[in-house]
Amino acid sequence: MSENKLLHNQVLVARLDDTIKWLRGNIESHAQKVVNWGREYSLFAYPFVTACCGMEFMSVWSPRYDIGRFGAEFPRFSPRQADLLWIVGTISHKQAPILLRVYEQMLEPKWVIAFGVCASTGGFYDNYSTVQGADKVIPVDIYIPGCPPRPEQVLDGLIMLQHKIQKEKGRVML
Repeated sequence: MSENKLLHNQVLVARLDDTIKWLRGNIESHAQKVVNWGREYSLFAYPFVTACCGMEFMSVWSPRYDIGRFGAEFPRFSPRQADLLWIVGTISHKQAPILLRVYEQMLEPKWVIAFGVCASTGGFYDNYSTVQGADKVIPVDIYIPGCPPRPEQVLDGLIMLQHKIQKEKGRVML
């Protein structure tokens, strides 16, 4: 059998597809832990700060609480360079399309943390102009309660997100 006929043989093509599938599955399963470890400790955050929780948000970056030891100290001021979106404060209906656009511009894989009760549920602003939680606009991974939340709660929320990233499957890009 000539080499050209051998390449077009269905049995060989089927085996080639099976081999590629098997190889891809093995690489993904073994590389997933390493990739997740890298993602877990190198979060590039984009702060979407709209209200008073921003003051408490800034304190998490102070030397006392030092969010840098969790690998999330580099804020990005372009959503195209970020993979973690911090929603800090109340979201109005006018801001909702902006929030959606910011989320759509972020890199994949991406995660979202709702910081405080207003970002999580709308808080005490139960009126016509306030979105009752950021999850009405975009998917949210972690909710941090409080008005405003204490820095210890914020760090707990970040650790919860890191555990979630550690357990993720199927997000290795080949």
